[in-house]
Amino acid sequence: MFENIPVEVGLVHEGERVRKNDMQVELGGPQEPEKFEIVRVRPADAVEDGKILINGPDIADMAEGKHYPLGIVVEISGARLEPDLEGVVERRIHEYCNYIEGFMHLNQRYDIWIRVSKKAFKKGLTSLRFIGEVMIDLFRKELPLIEKIQVTFIMDPAAIKPLFEEAMKTYEARDARARGLSDDDVDVFYGCALCQSFAPTHVCVITPQRYANCGAISWFDGRAAAGVDPKGPIYAIGKGTCIDPEKGEYSGVNESAKQRSMGEVSRVYLYSAFGYPHTSCGCFEGIAFYIPEVDGFGIVLRGFRDVTVNGLPFSTMADSTAGGRQVDGFHGISLEYMRSQKFMAADGGYDRVVWMPQETKERLQSFIPESVYGAIATEQDAKTLDELKVFLQSHNHPVTKRWEQDNPAGAGDMPVERQEVSVLSGRDIPFTAGGFRIILKNAKITAEKVIIQPIRPGGERHGTQKP
Repeated sequence: MFENIPVEVGLVHEGERVRKNDMQVELGGPQEPEKFEIVRVRPADAVEDGKILINGPDIADMAEGKHYPLGIVVEISGARLEPDLEGVVERRIHEYCNYIEGFMHLNQRYDIWIRVSKKAFKKGLTSLRFIGEVMIDLFRKELPLIEKIQVTFIMDPAAIKPLFEEAMKTYEARDARARGLSDDDVDVFYGCALCQSFAPTHVCVITPQRYANCGAISWFDGRAAAGVDPKGPIYAIGKGTCIDPEKGEYSGVNESAKQRSMGEVSRVYLYSAFGYPHTSCGCFEGIAFYIPEVDGFGIVLRGFRDVTVNGLPFSTMADSTAGGRQVDGFHGISLEYMRSQKFMAADGGYDRVVWMPQETKERLQSFIPESVYGAIATEQDAKTLDELKVFLQSHNHPVTKRWEQDNPAGAGDMPVERQEVSVLSGRDIPFTAGGFRIILKNAKITAEKVIIQPIRPGGERHGTQKP
């Protein structure tokens, strides 16, 4: 099927990572402000079947180790195709690209991050035309309702800009459609297993008020996908009995999660970052991270390049969040979920959010309650936890009332008891003590406070003085 492709194409390569030292070129990614991929349904006469266009430099023309902007436009037509299916087809780009040996595709929409390995480049993967051929062949094979398809790759920055702006408007229109529907209005949720190649125990649950973590699939998209391909990676989940309406626990979701995660995940809270939080793969748009020192949450999106108020960058916290695990206090989320009235509802919602980047705060302004908007700090207000505490107190953030409840007047310096944050979890954690090998089964280790101190090469902690 792929005789003309210079590298292998198959499921065996799904989930491969291309590290920086092994990278020939990078397309999109965190250093490129404008990148996107989008699928558009067109009339039949507007699509030239099998056509592949490359606007800008091709892989062979790019300097080794450099990064470049990228836009991918996939145009499709078919008698049974409707605009509702655009987002569903779009998410398959991630899956199909990852079948290609030495071609790493991460994330979706305006967050795409692609790397071509040196090994694949030496084998002859020197053109995006090969990527287009694989995409076209797989789309035709897996989704026969697509009758005609053409693919355009854009690397020219001048050409990307207007198309990027148009794509962003399209994403917003799709997202806005689902905001009028609540989880109580439907009997069926949807699940997505597209990212299980990267996180085998991750099961994404998609509801009207909780978008997929990647931000690319709404409840309407899930319904359309399951209707077209009932045995595909996006499937229906019967809600079953509502066990806990505040935390968002449903018997049907629990049963589905247990089955799809091979027994690793048996309970899921849709609206809480504690207890049994929704699992995360690695394609989440952002992270809600618990800050025990103030008993509140910080928010950071993937594009934020600085360290957050707890001293950690997005990449470091992403390692603690991803992998299909349920980690208290590290919660992979989508931007659209942050616009939902169910956003971490069991944890206090925005009354519990204490910090986020300024750009994110402005982007969410119309969805954050006015009563707390001004009291949420940004990197311009607080760069350390001490500065954050001062800001929250001076702006009378609702979370400060929790401090008063936990440390009543007259208690002096009594330690404040707060929800513990998970620092280590796993199925089996072995260690040796007293001549015995001890294995903790299904262990979860928590701590009231986590202190991270850098160690210099000589062994001393940062900030200490040499004798």
